[in-house]
Order: sequence, then structure tokens, then C-alpha cells
Amino acid sequence: MKDLRWRRVRAMARKEAWHILRDKRSLLMALALPALMLLLFGWALTLDVDRLPILVLDQDRTPASRELVSLFQGSRYFEILGEAHDYAQLEAFINRGRALGGLAIQRGFQRDLQRGLRPAVQFLLDGSDSNTASIGLGYAENVVADFSRRTDLSPSGAWVEGKPRPPLELRQRIWYNAELESKNYVVPGLVAVILMLIAALLTSLTIAREQESGTLEQLLSTPVRPGEIILGKMAAYFALGIIDALIAVVMGVAVFQVPLRGSLLLLAAGCALYLFGALCWGILISAAADSQLLAFQLGMMSSFLPAFLLSGFVFAIDNMPGPIQAFTHLVPARYFVSILRGIFLKASGLQVLAWEFVLLTIFGLLVFLAATRSLSRKAVT
Repeated sequence: MKDLRWRRVRAMARKEAWHILRDKRSLLMALALPALMLLLFGWALTLDVDRLPILVLDQDRTPASRELVSLFQGSRYFEILGEAHDYAQLEAFINRGRALGGLAIQRGFQRDLQRGLRPAVQFLLDGSDSNTASIGLGYAENVVADFSRRTDLSPSGAWVEGKPRPPLELRQRIWYNAELESKNYVVPGLVAVILMLIAALLTSLTIAREQESGTLEQLLSTPVRPGEIILGKMAAYFALGIIDALIAVVMGVAVFQVPLRGSLLLLAAGCALYLFGALCWGILISAAADSQLLAFQLGMMSSFLPAFLLSGFVFAIDNMPGPIQAFTHLVPARYFVSILRGIFLKASGLQVLAWEFVLLTIFGLLVFLAATRSLSRKAVT
């Protein structure tokens, strides 16, 4: 330390400062990332469950049953999407992810109340999201308990004024993950995050590496077209990604005992589509970045963070603010998480998951065209 010269230190600091200022993309990312993380974690991401979308199957259609429905409707924790005609429609809504639960009131509900019996109501929940299901179940118990505590006379005069109502029996039925085991919820989502991260990072350095070593100009001067360069570079990484997907699925089933109830062929097709889009995204970043370091940083930020935070893997998308919910439609991991949970836990087929497959296909094609165009511009310049 005795040979330390502050003049030389200041010179080095000045040099690094100029380097940071010249690299505007890295500077912008360094300044924007903390604000982005704070906004996401503080505003958009929450483990609270509000406005749980449910359907109502009211087979009694009496003042008492309507009063119970109105209590669910008035609760800030539930959002009643409508009334189902039968159990088949209720199951279809939950299976497609359009509703997370259902309230079923059997015939004779008011009659049993009048007789002082203990009528039962059924509350159905989609257990594939075990965290939301557990919290939603607690909210439903509170609403039912509130109904039982009421002693005022109903508009129909169904029971004696001032006399406590008989408590309701809440029959819970959890579909797809009856034990509400968190590993059944986490592992399929984790597969989507891991594949997105690996695929994007593997290819995010390919073009940038060629550019830094000076071989990109030679490559672009050959008769090989940009689209052929991208597909050729992607082929090896695609094979590697498929092996990673196979390892992740086998470990999920064999090590973590996650049930795989759906079609293996459909699962393979979903993995292939998702990998294609993720690899194209990495190449697009690599073609747009000027250096391997910047490509790696952009690849990490644009693959891991959206897949982890905005895919529905950890945080329920329905609880996010509207603009964030709209943005999640641009995150391919959102559709792949739905595909994985549908195939693993619900045995969903293509008729249920068709929309997710279509959107993954559109994402892959759009990103491939954007990467080809970006590489073509480098060939012109």
C-alpha cells in the first residue's frame, strides 16, 4: 500500500467511468434493473389471493342459497364468473383454467335449514396451484362460517328470527392435486424456467462470439443465407435442449414423484415448440448485441426473470395488476407452464391446450423472423 499512487487510481477510475458511459446499453440495464425489480416485487408480485375466479352451481335456487351466493359475491376474495348448468360445465371451466374453483349448492339446501339440519355445500378447487388452492379454501370456510353466524330473518322467512342457524358443512374437493403437495405445483413450472434459461443462454453467445472473433463477416460473405445460419447453429443446441428436457421430466417423475397423467407425445411436442422459441430468442439477442458480455446479460435478464416472475410459476397471474397481466401474454413460459401443469396433473389433451400450442408456435416463428432480419442487417452493413 505504501506504493499506492492516488493519481494512478484516479486515472484508472476515469478510464472505467468513460468505458461505462460509452457502453450505453450496459449502463441503461444497470440503472433500470433495480427499479424494474422493485416495481415487480413491490407492486406486481404478491402471494395474496384476491378475486379468485369461481363458478356457481346453484341447484336449490331458493332465497337461502342466493344469500349464500351473495356472500361469496360480496367477498373481495372471490369473483363469480357466472352460473354453471351442471357439474360437467363446472369441470370444463376448471380444466381449461378459466375458473379456479366452484361453489355447488345441492337441492334441499333451504329445506334442511328450516328443519334445523346441517346442510352441506360443496367447494371445488383446482389443486394444480396448491398455494392458491390452500388460501382459497380458507377464504371459503370464512364465508360459510359467516353465513352460519347470521341470525336475522331471511326475506323468505325461512327460519325463526333470532334463532341461530345450523352450521353448514363445507365439503371440500380438490381436483388434480388432492393432497395439495407443493412439489406437484413447483416441479412442472421449474422445468419451464430451467429450459428457458438454458436455451436462451446457450444461443445468446453464438453470433456475438462470431462477431468478436471477426468470423461473422466471413460467414455472411458466403452463399449461406441468414436463416440457414440460424437453423444450423440452432440444430445442435436444440438436440442438447431436448436432452435437458428429458432429464428434467424424468427427474420430476422418478425423483420427486410428480404424477405424469397426460400424453408423452403431447409433452414432447410442447417441449420442442418451447425450445425452438427460446433458442430463437437467444439468437435474436446475440445478433442484436455488440459483445458476448452484453448478450449474456440481456439473455439472463430477458429469459430468467420473465419466466420466473411472470409465467404463473410462483405468482398467480390473476392477482397481478392489469398492465402486468397484459404483459404476461408476451412471456412464452406462461403458455408452457399451462401446458406442463395440464399434461402432468390434469391429463389435458390438445383440445384443451390448443390455444397454448398455437401461441407458442406464433412466438417461435415471430422470433425466428426477427433474428433472421437482424442477421440480414449485419450482412448488409
